[in-house]
Amino acid sequence: ITGGAGFIGSHVVRLFVDKYPDYQIFNLDKLTYAGNLENLKDIESKPNYTFVKGDIVDEQFIFQLFEKEKFDGVIHLAAESHVDRSIKNPMEFIMTNVVGTVNLLNAAKAVWKAEESEGKLFYHISTDEVYGSLDEGGFFLESTSYDPKSPYSAAKASSDHFVRAYLNTYKLPVVISNCSNNYGPNQFPEKLIPLCINNIKNNKPLPVYGKGENVRDWLYVIDHARAIDMVYHQGQV
Repeated sequence: ITGGAGFIGSHVVRLFVDKYPDYQIFNLDKLTYAGNLENLKDIESKPNYTFVKGDIVDEQFIFQLFEKEKFDGVIHLAAESHVDRSIKNPMEFIMTNVVGTVNLLNAAKAVWKAEESEGKLFYHISTDEVYGSLDEGGFFLESTSYDPKSPYSAAKASSDHFVRAYLNTYKLPVVISNCSNNYGPNQFPEKLIPLCINNIKNNKPLPVYGKGENVRDWLYVIDHARAIDMVYHQGQV
């Protein structure tokens, strides 16, 4: 599980470690500002859990790790994810979200030769922001055309395309899900809901984008972790 010390990843790691004692769960995280091992303190001594500090942008490191551990599955959550940060530093998002994802795909492809890929799975967690904006309301569907609007969503859209390309070109078994905004316990306070809560508690003004007319869907992070569990075990390649 990449990005397993981050907000969503830590909930996924905990669920898998507790629910599947026969699995060996490896948590790979760079531990940037958004990663916090305190979120996983209660499971760090579990016999089926291993933490590995590393960067998915480091191609040699990733290949060596895959060669050593021979993973059966990848749940890929490692990403730069804050839109405002992507506007200030788009290259960081390109490196992590695009190059890092391709490094993982290449490592999985190398370890899972086509004839040996039975029972293997690369699960890429993406965002609904790859679809752009809904100007007139309605819903995004799996068939909606991609229309990213920020460096963040453009980088995630690119990584989605690479994941599908590796399925089509190399027959790598993959699944993708595109979730809406997550909220819940242990979220980094730059995100909207914890930011507003902290500002209210400290009598600070609340940030408003534009005229405050934008609408967002919100997904409780523990519900998302359960969905990831279901997609990983039941999703169709």
